[in-house]
Amino acid sequence: MTALLLRDLRLSIRAGGGALIGVLFFMAVVAVIPFGVGPDLNLLSRIGPPILWIGALLASLLGLDRLFQADREDGSLDLMLMQETPLVLTVFVKCLAHWLSHSLPLVIASPLLALFMNMDALSVVATALTLLVGTPAITFIGAAGAAVAVSLPRGGLLVSILVLPLTIPVLIFGAGAAYAATQDPSPFLPPFLYLIALTLIFAVIGPLAAALALRASSD
Repeated sequence: MTALLLRDLRLSIRAGGGALIGVLFFMAVVAVIPFGVGPDLNLLSRIGPPILWIGALLASLLGLDRLFQADREDGSLDLMLMQETPLVLTVFVKCLAHWLSHSLPLVIASPLLALFMNMDALSVVATALTLLVGTPAITFIGAAGAAVAVSLPRGGLLVSILVLPLTIPVLIFGAGAAYAATQDPSPFLPPFLYLIALTLIFAVIGPLAAALALRASSD
């Protein structure tokens, strides 16, 4: 499993800027908001956490269709289906590698992009913390969608269509927790705990659903 994790990380780096494309898309989404909203700094600071969450969610969808597609093209997926290691565990490790290479850079970039939204230090920390906890859930949900579309030649759009509605609860609790921290620290904990619970739930359901879909696509 360690070898698989390192292999996927190396492939993500060699693939040509997967993480950089996500960060640039994230920056583009956040950077255009002040031009559309106007120069009201109070309004920008108030809507900053939800905007960062929306940008991170959309950027996280990039590259999900390649989670299993490359393995199918080079025959690695067939070997994964035949190996003795449980396929669910293999999918979980691939999700972890994808999160480290694509979503973690978004979390790291979020404090810098928060400057565009005139957010204070507490808002920045709360938003980065919720992104750190919530973005793995997006990856686990995306794994199921990517496994469903793995046999399709152009399944990128289909993956986004399948995954986006399922990520709405993650967006609601993530943005809600980050926004609550800007108003009063006490309401931050309940939505943050719900966000952790969602991540743990999808950490089980996502790889399991993806494994079943991969088995079905191989038949």
